Amino acid sequence: MQKPMNLNIEDRFNKKLPADPILENHRRQVFKACYSFVTPKKTAAPKMLHTSPEVLESLGISKEDAESDTFLKVFTGNEILPNTSPYAMCYGGHQFGNWAGQLGDGRAINLCEVAFNNNHLALQLKGAGETPYSRTADGLAVLRSSIREYLCSEAMYHLGVPTTRALSLALSGDQVLRDIMYNGNPAYEKGAVVCRVAESFLRFGNYQIFVARKDNATLKTLVDYTIKNHFSHLGTPSKATYLLFFEEVLDKTLDMIIHWQRVGFVHGVMNTDNMSILGQTIDYGPYGWLEGYDLNWTPNTTDRQYKRYRYGAQLEIGLWNLHKLANTLYYLIEEAEGLETILRSYSAKLKVRYPQMMRDKLGLFIKNEKDTELIFELEEVLQLTETDMTIFFRKLSDFTTANKSSEGLTIVADSFYVLEELSGTTKDRWNAWFDTYKERLQRETASNAARKQKMESTNPKYVLRNYMAQLAIDDADKGDYKLIDELFQLLKKPYDEQSENEKWFAKRPEWARYKVGCSMLSCSS
Repeated sequence: MQKPMNLNIEDRFNKKLPADPILENHRRQVFKACYSFVTPKKTAAPKMLHTSPEVLESLGISKEDAESDTFLKVFTGNEILPNTSPYAMCYGGHQFGNWAGQLGDGRAINLCEVAFNNNHLALQLKGAGETPYSRTADGLAVLRSSIREYLCSEAMYHLGVPTTRALSLALSGDQVLRDIMYNGNPAYEKGAVVCRVAESFLRFGNYQIFVARKDNATLKTLVDYTIKNHFSHLGTPSKATYLLFFEEVLDKTLDMIIHWQRVGFVHGVMNTDNMSILGQTIDYGPYGWLEGYDLNWTPNTTDRQYKRYRYGAQLEIGLWNLHKLANTLYYLIEEAEGLETILRSYSAKLKVRYPQMMRDKLGLFIKNEKDTELIFELEEVLQLTETDMTIFFRKLSDFTTANKSSEGLTIVADSFYVLEELSGTTKDRWNAWFDTYKERLQRETASNAARKQKMESTNPKYVLRNYMAQLAIDDADKGDYKLIDELFQLLKKPYDEQSENEKWFAKRPEWARYKVGCSMLSCSS
């Protein structure tokens, strides 16, 4: 290594938890261990495409270091930092409602943990080669999925959504064979590596695997480690602390999903192995952003038939997944009553937090008992015609008590895909809703300016629509990476007007309606 980066390495996970004693890197079932040591695969011709200045700063990495050959090699898996031992995590999970057994980090390798400015962050490469958990796959990733993950991680952070982050995006220089639509037509694509950053990459499945194997001893070791290192404010691990731990995980999970609903994000694969124990959005695979406001929409081709993870079901699935985590923690607590009480609190908390989120979107400061009816009716009329969610709520902030109710549809007209559909009973219902909304606004004491400011800080103007990411992918496939940076900069200020970027405040173009990568996506990476 030419010049070491000045990173304050402080590994915990692979120092304090049991390791897989087998060091050979071959596919296998791993027992009584939280991880397996593994070395990233060297790549043919690595090239750094983009780095996040904010994430660099959070790790104490200078601009000079980020432009060095050492940085390139480390964050593409071609060199290992001194005094570190990379590893892949062992976990299981429920996939589409069914227990899938051992899964694990099949294409992710944890490099190290860094302590800096009172933060403790784990660095993980995605697409750096096979691990014992790769099953029949190669552990690699392609450029298209890596661009999507890199951009979306940072976009979500700036939207105020709890999320893992991304440090870097690089080409590997290798060609990777993928069947993008699982239809028997594989093709070679550019390989890529993303470095992901989070306080921890622990997910529900990390705990579930030990119960499935009747290994309560390792389960307790991992839960106690989690509490001591990530929930230390709860106190010393005990049965009472385990309940407090579960309650906080429930709260964080609920808050995360409500944020998803607020901005129109659909995760696409809410399996228990994709649920962060810290309540952070993790594993950006076939995600998507609502174009038309459709509660039944999912971006995942695998979920096309049953739509288990559709937009309108995400809050319900969050609770289902928490039930599975509760079933796991039961083996440490050995009584169900406390866990069941906490699970029941989910619905009660949801009944408070979701309407409050919607009040914020509507610019309402004062709670009113009829707000639930106003919100429910809005969600109904939004589905009568194809209506762009992002544009609708952003434009709605221009409606004031000085406007006639009949002017409401004109103000939000840009959000409708087919204006001609706004006729008859559909138009009548919209006008009736605007009547109710105006009457509700007249009961507010805040000014129209204050309400507009509240709405514009809640409802983003810019989100990473699938077609936008696909345009960057198409350019990158041709060797042009400028649009990656353009979108990266745009999405750092999603609530700002950015008049110079007005072209991105637009409905999905018609060419993208059924285009692969814009409408539906597979888990292929």
